Amino acid sequence: MEFAPEHIDEIVAHARQEAPNECCGLLAGRDGRSERVYRMTNAARSPLRFEVEPIEVMRTLEAIDEAGMEPVALYHSHTRTAPYPSQTDVTYAEAWPGTPWIIVGLADGDASVRTYRINGADVVEL
Repeated sequence: MEFAPEHIDEIVAHARQEAPNECCGLLAGRDGRSERVYRMTNAARSPLRFEVEPIEVMRTLEAIDEAGMEPVALYHSHTRTAPYPSQTDVTYAEAWPGTPWIIVGLADGDASVRTYRINGADVVEL
């Protein structure tokens, strides 16, 4: 999967706009390339975790499908810690097997972006 640089820039911008709270969303694409960022609302409005209302997930997945794309990555930010999956992230990833996770770390003021594949307790940086 190839993530377009402008999509990573958009994800970082979303993270900065939502700080000090975490941001979250989906990256959609087709044919091995990202095509669109879908920003989602962090219903938890928290600097420590994110939560998306199930109806928003459903509507976003429907929009992606109607556009002829598929979800190619999930993203969120860590505003106080390094961009490494937390135990909460690992648990949440069980619902999205094989889907890459993009995490934007903002803890030191600069944006640091890392991507992982999470399969159970296995966390592998891509």
